[in-house]
Amino acid sequence: MTTTRGTARVGLTDQAAELLRSLHAEHGPLMFHQSGGCCDGSSPMCYPVGEFLTGESDMRLGDLEVPGMEPVPVWMARDQFAHWSHTHLTIDVVPGRGSGFSLESPTGNRFLIRSRLLTDEELAALGEE
Repeated sequence: MTTTRGTARVGLTDQAAELLRSLHAEHGPLMFHQSGGCCDGSSPMCYPVGEFLTGESDMRLGDLEVPGMEPVPVWMARDQFAHWSHTHLTIDVVPGRGSGFSLESPTGNRFLIRSRLLTDEELAALGEE
């Protein structure tokens, strides 16, 4: 599994990293925004950097490190983060068609989030004991 350095709130599977490399080759630098339930449920939405504008109501969860690419920032709305703050999110990919807004839509695959509770040690490392 590909992840960020150190203790992280986000990571991605090798299959998701492979799809990101393909999307990066076509679209350039990428970003994710974790959808809050509109349009495609609560799927991670992949965009070219700068195409989805983030603001004060969003927070950056971390950057995904994919070899051969710029770091891929992952964003989420602050109010949604209140519900997910105790979890580690892993971006994965499965067959199927997701939203028409996310870059992977035409590939026949879709990104999804898998989550697990952060351990006490991870929470402490993130400064959230």
